Amino acid sequence: MARSNRFVVAMGDVFPRGAFVVSEVEAVRDFDKSSPGRPVQQVDRESGLPVWSVSVLDADPEARRSEKTVVVKIAAAHQPVPPEAAGGLPFRPVEFDGLTVTPYVQESGGRPRVAYSFRAAGMRSPGPQRGQAGKNQDAA
Repeated sequence: MARSNRFVVAMGDVFPRGAFVVSEVEAVRDFDKSSPGRPVQQVDRESGLPVWSVSVLDADPEARRSEKTVVVKIAAAHQPVPPEAAGGLPFRPVEFDGLTVTPYVQESGGRPRVAYSFRAAGMRSPGPQRGQAGKNQDAA
C-alpha cells in the first residue's frame, strides 16, 4: 500500500479559532530549477499543478508566538484570490479546502523539533462550504 507523508486534516483541527490572510499570494520558487534572472515556479509532485503560498495568522490566543503565523501552500492552476476583508477587520478571514499537514524534523538552535508543512487545494471565505471539497475557489 502506497503511503503519503501528507495527512488530511480538518480546518477546525488546525485553526480552531480561525485564520486570517496576512500576505499576498505568491508563486513558490523552485530553487533547484531556477537560475539568476530566470525564476521557475515549483510544481506539486502529486497533482502537477503550480504551487502558491500565503501567510496566515492563527487566531488562537494560546498559540505559541513562533507558531502564530504559518505558511499554507496551495496547488492550483491559477493564482488563488484571497477572500475580501470582513467588516472593518485589518485582516481577511480564510478557510482552506483540502487541507493537509506534513510533519518533519527541523533543527532549531542545535535542537531538533517537529515542525509542520501545510498544503491546501483552495481557499475561501469562512462559512458554508461552496462547491466540492478540494476545488480551488480562485474566482473573486
